[in-house]
Amino acid sequence: MASTFFGLEIASSGLRAANAALNTTANNISNTNTLGYSRQEVQQEAANPLRVFAQYGCAGAGVNTLAIERIREQFYDNKFRQNETKLGEFDTKAYYCKMIEDYLADDGTTGFTSVFDQLVVALQSLADDPNNDSVKMSFRSTAKSLTDYFNNMYGDLQNLQADVNDEIKIRVDHINSIAQDIATVNKQINTIEMTGATANELRDKRDNLIDELSAVVDVEVEESPIYDQSGNATGANRFIVRIAGGQVLVDMNDYNQLMCVARRTEEKVNQTDIDGLYDIRWTNGNDFGLYNEAMGGELKGLIQMRDGNNGEYFNGTASRVSYNGKTSTVTVSTTEAYLQSMTQCKLSDTGGVINIGDQLYYYTDWTYEGDGKYTFTIDNTASDEPLTAVKTGRGVSINQKVDYQGVPYYMSQMNEWIREFAQRVNDIFTEGLTGAGEDAGILFTGTYPNGSGEYREDELNDSAHNGKGYYYLTAGNVTVTDELMHDASLLGTRENVDSEDTPDVNEQDGVEQNNQVRKVISMINDEKQFSFRGRSAGGFLECVLSDAMLNAKNADTFYATYYSLETNIDNQRISVSGVDEDEEALNLIKYENSYTLASKMISVMTEVYDRLILQTGV
Repeated sequence: MASTFFGLEIASSGLRAANAALNTTANNISNTNTLGYSRQEVQQEAANPLRVFAQYGCAGAGVNTLAIERIREQFYDNKFRQNETKLGEFDTKAYYCKMIEDYLADDGTTGFTSVFDQLVVALQSLADDPNNDSVKMSFRSTAKSLTDYFNNMYGDLQNLQADVNDEIKIRVDHINSIAQDIATVNKQINTIEMTGATANELRDKRDNLIDELSAVVDVEVEESPIYDQSGNATGANRFIVRIAGGQVLVDMNDYNQLMCVARRTEEKVNQTDIDGLYDIRWTNGNDFGLYNEAMGGELKGLIQMRDGNNGEYFNGTASRVSYNGKTSTVTVSTTEAYLQSMTQCKLSDTGGVINIGDQLYYYTDWTYEGDGKYTFTIDNTASDEPLTAVKTGRGVSINQKVDYQGVPYYMSQMNEWIREFAQRVNDIFTEGLTGAGEDAGILFTGTYPNGSGEYREDELNDSAHNGKGYYYLTAGNVTVTDELMHDASLLGTRENVDSEDTPDVNEQDGVEQNNQVRKVISMINDEKQFSFRGRSAGGFLECVLSDAMLNAKNADTFYATYYSLETNIDNQRISVSGVDEDEEALNLIKYENSYTLASKMISVMTEVYDRLILQTGV
């Protein structure tokens, strides 16, 4: 049965509900410009009616204020984060691809086309006046300018790789920092919500952290209620954050950390890699999977820029193994076209890690036998277990397929061109004679890794010892031989004709004085004699720059697309969870009226009780 003061209780419940709604509206208005704030709303329902044992049966008991909840749509959150992952990846790629494009662009003075054209002009001048030492010196200078161009480009790309490597470390530290913050917020949320309240502002903070994380790496979140042993909800929730294809980063209050481990010199993957490239691992010992196809975000973009090999990596099958105690040798046969020539070889010259039958070993050296056969020397003392035998046909690989044109790709393109070009030019000049009728040496060579000297002609042409030959030549160490730098007259411009045809070398004249130069000019202009990706020697920049421009354009296009999607999806999110000032102004008037009416009801009930209690006689 209702008490005498039942009406007053009903009015007071309305007053409390209106007051809560006004305070929530004030909070919304205060946070109109707060980034990531979700509009809040008072949730209320009619109180259970009270049975009054009267003809009308039950009487309404007012209103219950249940909670103040965020207005947020998880669907839009997921879409936004998926888009941020793509946006972060292509933003990174667009930036670094543009840098590579700028490096390769010809400014009319120092670019490849300008330098190469100067070389061609100098060659033509040498063909016209082959006995003039000053003309030979001019040609030598243009040849040195060409090698300097590749040296500088090599250094620029290595510096770029180092910058990307540092960026990877920064992103990993950022992931670790966000993981720690999310775990802390999880604990705070559960502490509050186990009391029955809703931690709205903390949930907004956690969502903002996840939004931030989604730009760095792909993110998946999962939240589920926690029940006690009796099956009753505790109010707490288990919140899990997964990254990089489903790897757990945060689980409630616990979080995992990533670490960057610099590769040792003997762990280099590519010949052109700088020392100390980072591998990423979990601190708990689990493998992170650096080349995980499911990974996204800025981290994926950086890794592909740093390690992208256009899908070309060493892979083959083992054919024989020889065990020698501390060392073993394994012969590997390959069928990939890019592994059939030393001009395209990318293998590290300081050793590295080789995967044989899903077991990792350290190799210290390798030789090339021709026909796609490589023999690796395995360090059994450094490997987890010695290589004693392996079944024929077991898979062998070094590095992994990174199907993107990153820094290693452009460096390998430079190496391929310079090795092939240097070999062709050297072969022509070494077949000739100097102006004095003596055997000529090579024009192009490379400096030793320790800088103590330069490769000799027999080392570059070696096919019997280790089969590497011009592999030793890279865009980073190629140079004009020291001998020719001191004496340009040693250049082999003259054709080495049979002595019976020309018994006196002093009588050699005319075309025979410049035949070797003419052969070089012919080789440069004839795609049949020298072809780089279907073009003549001068087409190098056209090929490589077109790659860089295409990659930059694609990255820009995708970035623009995902940036536009980001705006659209965020607008949709804001339309649901954002604060609309006009809407809040209407709510302010609405709840003010409710509060006024509830107050008026209490005033009326006060007068009723005054009349009933104080003015009614008994």
